[in-house]
This record gives sequence, C-alpha cells and structure tokens, in this order.
Amino acid sequence: MEPEEPRNSIWLRSIGRWAALVGRLGAEALDIVFPPVCCGCGRLTAGARAVCPACWAGMRLIERPYCEVLGSPFAFDPGAGAVSPEAIADPPAFDRLRSVAVHEGIARDLVHGLKYRDRTDLAPMMAEWMVRASEGAVTAADMIVPVPLHAFRLWRRKFNQAAELARFIAELSARPYRPDALRRVKRTSRQVGLGARAREENVRGAFAVPAGARQDLAGKRIVLVDDVYTTGATVAAATRALKRAGAADVTVLTFARALSGPI
Repeated sequence: MEPEEPRNSIWLRSIGRWAALVGRLGAEALDIVFPPVCCGCGRLTAGARAVCPACWAGMRLIERPYCEVLGSPFAFDPGAGAVSPEAIADPPAFDRLRSVAVHEGIARDLVHGLKYRDRTDLAPMMAEWMVRASEGAVTAADMIVPVPLHAFRLWRRKFNQAAELARFIAELSARPYRPDALRRVKRTSRQVGLGARAREENVRGAFAVPAGARQDLAGKRIVLVDDVYTTGATVAAATRALKRAGAADVTVLTFARALSGPI
C-alpha cells in the first residue's frame, strides 16, 4: 500500500491551483478594462506587448545576408562569412554589430517612445526582438552592459533607455546584468545633428571602467546594449574603454540602425 499523501501537500497544491485560476481571471479582467493595443499605432491586438500586422509589415527588419562585422544588409548573398568593404577599410573597435530593424517608421517610433516619451513598457518587447537579432551573442555573453548616461543627463531624464533594454535582455537570457561595468565620465553634447567627425570628438574619452570592475572584465565576452546605432561613435568609444580594461570580445546590440539602403 502506498503511503497517504500528507495533508499539507494537498492543501498547498489546492492553493496553487486556486492562485493560478485567480491570476488568469485577473489577467482576463485587466484585458477587458485595458484591452491590449498595438505598441505602434494603438489598434487592438490579440495580446499585450505586440504590434499589429500593418505596423509589422512596415518594419524593415535587418536579416541575412549581411556583413558579419557591421551587420549591414547585402543587396545579394555573397556567401557565408562575407564582410563589407566598409568593415575592411575601417574596422570598428567592436567585434560585431547586430540590430533588429532599420531606424525608420514603426522602429523609429518605438525608439522615440521609449527614449523621449517615457514608454518604458516598450522595453520588454524590444528586448525580446534584440535577443533574437543577436544570433546567439547574448546567450554566449559573460555579461550584458548598457551604454551609460552621464549622471547629470540621467538625473534630468530619470532613466537610461539603454539600461532598460539591457536589463530585460539579461532577464530573458539569464545572463549577468552589469550596469556598473562602464561609467560615463565626460558630460557630452547631444549627438543629434552632429556629423561623423564631430560625434567622434564629442565622445572621445567619455567612458571609463571603474577600478572595481576591471578584474570582472578580463577575458570576458560582453554584449554592449544601446537603443540606436547611427555612426557608431558612441559605442566605439565605449568599446575601447571595455577593451582597455581587458574585455576579449564586444558585441554591440541595438534595437534600430540608421541605414540608407543595402550595400
């Protein structure tokens, strides 16, 4: 005869079932009061943290074939492992760049919503797409590091959009989230409106690795997270600081990428 199941186990299992039922009913009630809508245009959708078919169709995703280093899409497939002329002529400080979509239309709206309209609720959805776009770089990373804001700008904005994305990327992939691994030590001007050379000068020496984090970076694979890649000046300066501290490999991961067209 099998031993009788303890009474407390039966109660715990019953409580668990009731809690799950209440949670489902609560979620359904919340959907009735606040129905899920498209994160882009506001139309009703089947589930939360999603975009409608029309907005999805308007998103220009960055997919293969693309440059293995810069992630720039090719107009035709040159074969596995191909590198663009731009990456050969001017190799970046980082090891590779991956982005979800071209910075236009709905992708730009999502970035601006997160960055300028305090839509931090968009970060989990955007992070999910970024993990997929990384093609395994996130799961292979030793830590996830956001591009930091200067303390004064963080005080004015109240949050760092790159840190919001990086935090959810780390949660989704169960990788260490290390916002303390990199610090912005120079208060720079806004990059918007500056040319490529001016952007480089603006962020030169802007980043540093705190002394206490140096030993944690030595020989490690880093995923450096930002919202948008434009000329690459900011992430290049951040990458140089990480590599001076001993990082072995840096993948830059952004949600959007400024791009005029395929190579």
